[in-house]
Amino acid sequence: MEVITYNVEGIEIEFVKKSEDDSEADRQKMALAFKAIREKSGMNRKDFAEWLGIPYRTMQEWELGRRVMPEYVLRLIAYKVLNEKRKKRD
Repeated sequence: MEVITYNVEGIEIEFVKKSEDDSEADRQKMALAFKAIREKSGMNRKDFAEWLGIPYRTMQEWELGRRVMPEYVLRLIAYKVLNEKRKKRD
């Protein structure tokens, strides 16, 4: 097993690659990244889903790694979360 660092719009996520299967590693990486972004927002799953306008079930499947979202969607969500946090600081 190896530790991999993944950067999404400045949010760094470290995870342990549990499988040699690259598609499984991508699924794990995306799920952990999505969860880290949601946690950075300070919202629970329900509020985050409503805030983004994404069905709760879809968001839950992404976070649990049962479905993989396109990477561009992950980056857009990270961008939105980071910009909202910047607005609150200003």
